[in-house]
Amino acid sequence: MAESQHVSDTSTTAGLPIAPSLSPTLQTVEGPQRLPPVTLRVLFLSAVAMVIGVAAALIAQVLTALIGLITNLSFYGRWSVAFVSPSENQLGMLVVAVPVVGGLIVGVMARYGSAAIRGHGIPEAMEQVLFNQSRIPPRLTFLKPLSAAISIGTGGPFGAEGPIIATGGALGSFVGQRLRISSDERKVLLSAGAAAGMTATFGAPVSSVLLAVELLLFEYRPRSIIPVALASVVATSVRVLLLGSAPMFPIPDVVEPSGAALLAYVVLGVAVGFAAVYVTRAVYALEDQFARLPFHWMWWPALGAIAVGLIGFLNPATLGVGYDNIERIVSGSLAGRALVLLCGLKLLSWLIALASGTSGGTLAPLFTIGGGLGALLGAWIVALWPGLGLDIRVAALVGMAAMFAGASRALLASIVFAFETTQQPLSLLPLLGGCTAAYLVSWLMMRESIMTEKIARRGARVRTEYAVDYLDQILVRDVALKPVATLTGETRVEEVRAWVNSHAVGSEHQGFPVVDGVAELVGVVTRRDIFDSGVSGERTVRDLISRSPVVAYDSSSLREAADHMVMHDVGRLPVVSRHAPRRIIGMLTRSDLLVAHQRRLDDARHDRRRYASEPVPFSR
Repeated sequence: MAESQHVSDTSTTAGLPIAPSLSPTLQTVEGPQRLPPVTLRVLFLSAVAMVIGVAAALIAQVLTALIGLITNLSFYGRWSVAFVSPSENQLGMLVVAVPVVGGLIVGVMARYGSAAIRGHGIPEAMEQVLFNQSRIPPRLTFLKPLSAAISIGTGGPFGAEGPIIATGGALGSFVGQRLRISSDERKVLLSAGAAAGMTATFGAPVSSVLLAVELLLFEYRPRSIIPVALASVVATSVRVLLLGSAPMFPIPDVVEPSGAALLAYVVLGVAVGFAAVYVTRAVYALEDQFARLPFHWMWWPALGAIAVGLIGFLNPATLGVGYDNIERIVSGSLAGRALVLLCGLKLLSWLIALASGTSGGTLAPLFTIGGGLGALLGAWIVALWPGLGLDIRVAALVGMAAMFAGASRALLASIVFAFETTQQPLSLLPLLGGCTAAYLVSWLMMRESIMTEKIARRGARVRTEYAVDYLDQILVRDVALKPVATLTGETRVEEVRAWVNSHAVGSEHQGFPVVDGVAELVGVVTRRDIFDSGVSGERTVRDLISRSPVVAYDSSSLREAADHMVMHDVGRLPVVSRHAPRRIIGMLTRSDLLVAHQRRLDDARHDRRRYASEPVPFSR
């Protein structure tokens, strides 16, 4: 038995009988599909996402009104949906009972409704995206906002945005489960609903899209970004129609920062980054303490609410959402001892309440704490270096955004959010420097963020780094144009068996392309096919072919070829040209895919050795 070698569109043989002509067993070849980044399917998803965006924006307004109603009933005994702060209540010590009642109700709802209402929403949505094909139980669309309204309306120190984001995501998932779409498309609708919810809360559509990219989509592709962006746009339209276009946290105009001031904002970001790390650790340390309690978790929210009520009695401004506190901090109207007390007590109240497993959000508390810390550090810097040109209001804004960037690692969303909610373009450079510094500190000191720690503790791994697929950058022709051992279709099986058993050059492969008399591809046979005990040695190789040839085009990427292998459950692909799909020019195997990574590994070898010898700084 001899072999024929294919190194181009022609072939040579050495002693093999070649039939004068052999018609292909099947008339087509199956090559990898090259799908465009955007198809008409995106139009359909975009239309659905825009409808979800409108619905999520309306739900956000309903939830806000519901929080206002419960707040008014709980603290003022009046029937009104006006969004008010509990800080002006006249209940005295009775104020302690209000959060406890809310905690009891939320605990019962979590135990007998759905335990998924516990927490601040975004990590739970991330978990559904990563591990449950973006399928959020439909009942959460109703239970999450209701439980959050009760928790916040009775004084819980949370923001409304987390539950609204979670509810918008649940709505998108619910719609996706009712349509015949893939899990990837359902993820897009979930993210569109979440982004629309955040947009409707803060009037920050661009940062809402970025938040979806950084925390929910886990990708940056046109087919994902377009529907999410359009959902945010229509949610903005609804918000403008209902509430107007004024910024969420208006502040007076600021002056352009000097070079020295920019450096000071970066240093401030470093300090806030350290604070974000320890705030994150404190949340989960307190959660661990609650987990050691000798009674059912249903009672934990009520227990945490006792602390919330006591702190609220000492400083009523810590109760509820506190968007007014954020506005006072970034506008510079809250400072000194009052600011220290508010931020310190708000931090303590929020940590205990969140760790208890009640329903609420993290963004507004983090903004309050970060803004207060930034304002205090800014005031200290101004006192020491009055000629530096640092603006305390910008320092508060940088602290607010840097705290969220460090805790959540949503860097771009944090920067753009602070700009959109204040509409101060001169703050962008300070925000870029301060948030990036906090982001850097967070990565150096923590393995996980406040959003991913809970998921990681359940044994899962969450990757938030995005890079172009290495295999998608390499073409098949770069690695797979090599001599190929082929078999002629009219060769008897017993001859092929003898050739393989002789261990001749080329016979060591696990599969062999089969060609006809004019060296055109007919199919592929494997060793298993050849040595099947049920196959007579008198049969021809052509008789063993049962399917159309599965091939790789020389112009396909290795990613397309690898996906094609998985789809057809094969370990090797004959390589052909799109212009001559039956003329073999190479062979691609699974081992070639691994070898293709060698260049990437060689480039990274130096860094990998260094990283392997260095512990993660400051990590637990």
